[in-house]
Amino acid sequence: QVQLMESGGGSVQYGGSLRLSCRASAYSFSSRCMGWFRQGPGKEREGVATLNREYGDGTTYYADSVKGRFTISQDNAKNTVYLHMNFLKPEDTAMYYCAAGPYCGDWAPDRFGFWGQGTQVTVSS
Repeated sequence: QVQLMESGGGSVQYGGSLRLSCRASAYSFSSRCMGWFRQGPGKEREGVATLNREYGDGTTYYADSVKGRFTISQDNAKNTVYLHMNFLKPEDTAMYYCAAGPYCGDWAPDRFGFWGQGTQVTVSS
């Protein structure tokens, strides 16, 4: 069983930046893809960014709404992925969840078997 521990988040103004961190308790095939989903008020959970942690891969995937503003990266030694969020907009306001699963490139939440508790990001105009 892989546990995901999130940190970061908070409140910023339009155009600001934040960094989210997610540390996995272990690496496994079933958790090689790690990334972030978000769920805004009254909205469905949606994929934001994912990264394939398999050695030699590192492929990243981004939702169209965050391309050019968000960057996902990893620190293999720490089993940690980061989400660097720049040029934040009010529509980015949501609860952000770290997730892990075996495959990237599929945004369906049920493809990810491991989830963090979530961290709130609020962007004011």
